[in-house]
Amino acid sequence: MNKLNVAIIGSGNIGTDLMIKVLRNSQYLNMSVMVGIDPESDGLARARRMGVATTHEGVDGLIAMAEFEHIDIVFDATSANAHIKNDAALRHVKPGIKLIDLTPAAIGPYCVPVVNLEQNLAQNNVNMVTCGGQATIPVVAAVSQVATVHYAEIIASISSKSAGPGTRANIDEFTETTSQAIETVGGAKKGKAIIILNPAEPPLMMRDTVHVLCDSNDQAKVRASIEEMVSAVQSYVPGYRMKQDVQFEVIEKDAPLTLPGYGKFSGLKVSVFIEVEGAAHYLPAYAGNLDIMTCAAMATAERMAQSRLNQ
Repeated sequence: MNKLNVAIIGSGNIGTDLMIKVLRNSQYLNMSVMVGIDPESDGLARARRMGVATTHEGVDGLIAMAEFEHIDIVFDATSANAHIKNDAALRHVKPGIKLIDLTPAAIGPYCVPVVNLEQNLAQNNVNMVTCGGQATIPVVAAVSQVATVHYAEIIASISSKSAGPGTRANIDEFTETTSQAIETVGGAKKGKAIIILNPAEPPLMMRDTVHVLCDSNDQAKVRASIEEMVSAVQSYVPGYRMKQDVQFEVIEKDAPLTLPGYGKFSGLKVSVFIEVEGAAHYLPAYAGNLDIMTCAAMATAERMAQSRLNQ
């Protein structure tokens, strides 16, 4: 079967886990180059052991490699600031190259595979939002499909041990990017995101809480839409699951909620509690926050490659 060649920029935890996923599980992608900036990094050493070409000279090193001529898709698992520079450098040499951005830079449109991947197949740069966004926006979108969502708030709780330098450097971008994507992809009129780095030992698995305020009198329809969406996410993130049944609370008109930046609300409050267990390809199972990003990025690239190969 023909495959498209891919490179990964960023030889840290996310990049290395993604590389292993591509090597083990991909139908349409060929792992060609791993790019880093630290010649002693474990990710580059592991790539070499697995027969993948490497460079420790960053994006400039990638462009200088003979393999670059045949690269179709580049994953960027660095940082928001680095991605802006990487995109400009790559596009200067190869304007039509596809970039899948795992940072909060958001040069291209937000992409949550189960919600809007098909609309973004032709884009040359797509942004994978954040781990919290990938875990929670499908739930918000599921409610939006059957009711008007006035407000959606997500709380992503991850183990402190699973938050590396890149995550910590991008905390502000995390909340801003996720909040925007809750609205633009999830369909909420107003979105809010909160992240918690939990220092508990032993490390806790990723947990996500989603609160949605919507107009609906049909709880069964809302529940069915959420359950169908959760099942769809599980097709590419096997460790994704609800921890309990969908919870409902009716907010009466004579006792409305007052939301800062929104005003008074009455209607239906929907609460969903998600757990994400990692596949432990490279990262510990508790690092579901990193696993869901690599799973979503690979699902996006797989579908893009399938679309191009079938043309």
